[in-house]
Amino acid sequence: MTTQPRRFIAIEGPIGVGKTTLARRLAADLDAALLLEPVQDNPFLADFYREPQRFAFPLQVQFLLARLDQLETALAGADGPLVADYLLEKDRLFAENTLDERAFALYEALWQRLVDALPQPDLVIYLQAPVAVLQARIAARGRRFERSISADYLARLDAAYTRFFHYYDAAPLLIVNAAEIDLVDSEDDYRRLFEQIHLVRSGRHYFNPVAAGRQAL
Repeated sequence: MTTQPRRFIAIEGPIGVGKTTLARRLAADLDAALLLEPVQDNPFLADFYREPQRFAFPLQVQFLLARLDQLETALAGADGPLVADYLLEKDRLFAENTLDERAFALYEALWQRLVDALPQPDLVIYLQAPVAVLQARIAARGRRFERSISADYLARLDAAYTRFFHYYDAAPLLIVNAAEIDLVDSEDDYRRLFEQIHLVRSGRHYFNPVAAGRQAL
């Protein structure tokens, strides 16, 4: 597949929706540097899923510092396209969803001091899927520290993403119904999404392969 490369594509969506899978495939096809968020490197993650109230603040501070350092280093060193499986703003979104009011106020102060004017992506891809689909995909990949993620937590996280992207206008946005597409084993699903990605130049766009398939019948 060949196309005019973008400099920076960020992929977002709730846990289990397929961000990293899509990022790996896009990076390979675009000959782009791949930036994967250091999820499993966070020493507070497993503790957070067991005791969220106790470990939410150190978890979020660790994530913020790691993501910020990783993104700054990647953008400074990139001499070609970059594909990331996260948007830095997700850190604040998670913090708002997991911290109590006092802890979030402290986190917000750190955010304002640490997050400077980083370049915005040339395209953001937001993958959506129902909670039941997210649960199935999380179970299928079998990460031990994710076993305690509850449906309620996923639902709250999904609602937070919906609110965030309802108002998001910092970069061109492609919203993808990822519930029925198979980005691992279906070359056709991936090809159609790949083609759609490179039609987006500005504004907000939607890719709903289920609806498109039904209309074709």
